[in-house]
Amino acid sequence: MLLSGTVVADSATVIDNGAVVVDGTTIEAVGEREALVDQYPDHERREYDIIAPGMVGSHIHSVQSLGRGIADDTELLDWLFDHILPMEGSMSAEEMRTAATLGYLELVESGTTTCIDHLSVSHADQAFEAAGEVGIRALMGKVLMDKESPEALQEDTEDALAESERLIQQYHGAFGDRVRYAVTPRFAVTCSEACLRGARRLADEYDGVRIHTHASENLGEIAAVEKDTGMRNVHWLDEVGLTGEDVVLAHCVHTDASEREVLAETGTHVTHCPSSNMKLASGIAPVLDYLDRGINVALGNDGPPCNNTLDPFTEMRQASLLQKVDELNPTALPAATAFEMSTINGAKAAGFETLGELKPGWKADIVGLRTDTSRATPVHDVLSHLVFATHGDDVAFTMVDGEVLLDDGDVVGVDAESVRAQAQEYADQYS
Repeated sequence: MLLSGTVVADSATVIDNGAVVVDGTTIEAVGEREALVDQYPDHERREYDIIAPGMVGSHIHSVQSLGRGIADDTELLDWLFDHILPMEGSMSAEEMRTAATLGYLELVESGTTTCIDHLSVSHADQAFEAAGEVGIRALMGKVLMDKESPEALQEDTEDALAESERLIQQYHGAFGDRVRYAVTPRFAVTCSEACLRGARRLADEYDGVRIHTHASENLGEIAAVEKDTGMRNVHWLDEVGLTGEDVVLAHCVHTDASEREVLAETGTHVTHCPSSNMKLASGIAPVLDYLDRGINVALGNDGPPCNNTLDPFTEMRQASLLQKVDELNPTALPAATAFEMSTINGAKAAGFETLGELKPGWKADIVGLRTDTSRATPVHDVLSHLVFATHGDDVAFTMVDGEVLLDDGDVVGVDAESVRAQAQEYADQYS
């Protein structure tokens, strides 16, 4: 397949009249359209206004999709313990599969080709199978909760780790290696020391398995961890082994200089979720300081009940604007940096190699966008347009591993209309 349009190969490379050639699961060539059309005359051709790498949603809660809008105007811990955890604890296996499928459809429809997905305690198989059905690339894992958790979600520590290991053996590297496993403690508040140390041991036993958890999102959370352990959150996670190049920490809104030093020295990845942090009034993450320290910062949406959208372009815009207003500096976090956070930085956090840019030999995870709307006219600077003006519904084409998942705005291979109808029916009980 030959995709032509304005090609944004990476944050520094834009080819105005360009093309990308896909061969199987990988990118064969990137360059000027005219030359590639001559070189590959027999390839199927598709034309879009903009061709870009697929976005990476580096912290997602797909299974919370049934709760979109149920707990607005609520502080994090109340939001979590009074609304979201009770919903998760009551969900059946079929509800969990429908919720996950709905989340993955929204991601694909919005141009996200890879996600790091924080599931729930139960019915994780359903989400893995949904990811395989939709075709999205994902790093995902069942949630671990063995302390101070609602009864429906509280687990025995060893049983929780054993179930995680079963899922690793069944799904890590599944669906053509599109799906990989992350051991997923919810956060230090609901996980015992034994659970957190067990998560590290389990991840170390399997090549390519990563760790994904929340950290330092909210002042109340930090106070609870410090009261329980005598340590600040990142120091506690470091103590139990949950830092390092295979660890993704979501949020990290409130960290001190010593914690940031730990993150930098250990190569721990940070996922910034600006919309969620604003909506829950959690605070403004020190993204510029993280980047200055060489910490890899990616972008995530968090979950539909605290965002309430999984649109990756919204997060790029919010990430840039939030740092500008926090620093009172219009040059803070420019479009190019926000774009890197949503593409190549996310790929690094997820541990997928040759992903996040359009380069020969790299994975064919590609999106095509339209600019035929008033909001998209004119386009003076394509990178600025992608970060500050684009919406997810501008995406017309989504490809993962060379497979078309969204074609002319329609999902391929999944009856999206039926999924939406079923999701609405299930969600009515949470209204």
